[in-house]
Amino acid sequence: MNWLAVLPEIVLLTMACVVAMVDLWVKDPRRTPTYWLTQASLVAVAALHLTAFNDGQTFYAMQRMVVADPMGHLLGFFATIAMIITLAYARPYAAEREMLKGELFTLAMFSLLGIGVMLSANNFLVVYLGLELMSLSLYALTAMRRDNLNATEAAMKYFVLGALASGFLLYGLSMMYGATGSLEIGEVFKAIGTGQINKSVLTFGLVFVVAGLGFKLGVVPFHMWVPDVYQGAPTAVTLLIGGAPEFAAFAITIRLLVEGMLGLAVDWQQMLIVLSVGSLILGNLAAIAQTNLKRMLAYSTIGQMGFMLLGLCSGVVNGNTLSAANAYSSSMFYIVTYVLTALGTFGIIMLLARQGFESEQIDDFKGLARRSPWYAAVMAIFMFSLAGLPPTVGFYAKLAVLQALVSTNVAGYIWLAVVAVLLSLVGAFYYIRLVKVMYFDEPADTSPIAAGGDVRALLSLNGAAILLFGLLPGGLMALCAEAIVKALAT
Repeated sequence: MNWLAVLPEIVLLTMACVVAMVDLWVKDPRRTPTYWLTQASLVAVAALHLTAFNDGQTFYAMQRMVVADPMGHLLGFFATIAMIITLAYARPYAAEREMLKGELFTLAMFSLLGIGVMLSANNFLVVYLGLELMSLSLYALTAMRRDNLNATEAAMKYFVLGALASGFLLYGLSMMYGATGSLEIGEVFKAIGTGQINKSVLTFGLVFVVAGLGFKLGVVPFHMWVPDVYQGAPTAVTLLIGGAPEFAAFAITIRLLVEGMLGLAVDWQQMLIVLSVGSLILGNLAAIAQTNLKRMLAYSTIGQMGFMLLGLCSGVVNGNTLSAANAYSSSMFYIVTYVLTALGTFGIIMLLARQGFESEQIDDFKGLARRSPWYAAVMAIFMFSLAGLPPTVGFYAKLAVLQALVSTNVAGYIWLAVVAVLLSLVGAFYYIRLVKVMYFDEPADTSPIAAGGDVRALLSLNGAAILLFGLLPGGLMALCAEAIVKALAT
């Protein structure tokens, strides 16, 4: 059982090494063999995660340092699918910028491996190992265009602030270890439950843990790196940072705060409320002032992560956990649908980019509806989903989180829901502004949009999925609920 628990990670590590070796002999500038070998490997990993999720079992391995449970496998499946889509969108973009090298694929696989390690962590050290493996791969990817000043600057900022975040998290975890005497998440939960531990040490450690998680989620006041890295990194890498890793950040938040420190929920829920409201205010207001689309999406991400945290704030009410499963599954649904939308949004930005032109200003989308009605319609669907308008899945995701808040019947949470709705209305302005630019402004550029058949099909499917899950959200919601219920049961 030991090896079965980490089978997807073993396959991924093996294939990452194989891809790195095979690429040494590839002469094709399009890196076709490397690309397809990477995609085939990721499909195999996704299939392993899905099979394990369908089994529905939870078991511990490696001296209880690793847990294989439905939540980890479902998030692993989504993260792998996100990576497959990311690489498909990124390939034409990377080819035109001399970034299509073996390192792009190998580092993407290693970052996914780090995500996989975090998803199955049942020990503070394993969480940290996964975090560092993912982060170091992403730092290197951000700096891949060595001749590009913006990318190098973004990589430096990302590296310095990421190291700071890791330090915060590690310090907080070491305080927890000092207070409870264990690195195992389950044992920490039991130790806190006894009530015989120094509360001030626990709370002090918790503050650092929440700060470290806040950095990884990119929420206020730990958001400084997000706009600069999103804008400075090549768009393909921006998607690598803003896609699959969001699942890992969500998973370690659940693992550490819910599975390990639920006894301190009164403390960390108050911290998360402050982070989420701050993120909603700053993210939505700062995004209005942006003219760079990637920077606008970065601030919008800060706002979206703030909204997702609202679900995590309402799990424990007046000391009981009756609403926990509903609250955490609504947050999980939110993060899944957000990543699905972000993939398509950045996919369109990369589609419109070409040699020597990045297409990252809002003005670059002027008159897109005349140049290509189809891509304009697909982009409009993504924007409506991010704004939370029906019938897109973004509407249902926001509704699920708000319903989790309101169903607590606590006045404070109901006021939180009201604030979230009002700030989402502010957010709708800058998303709809882009739709207005696409449909009502004169096109500045009339050149035709060239795209490969696979990218066209994938973008169309991505847009269709946003509408389909918006009209029929029940299945995906049930999967998230099942995964959370089984994670909480152990």
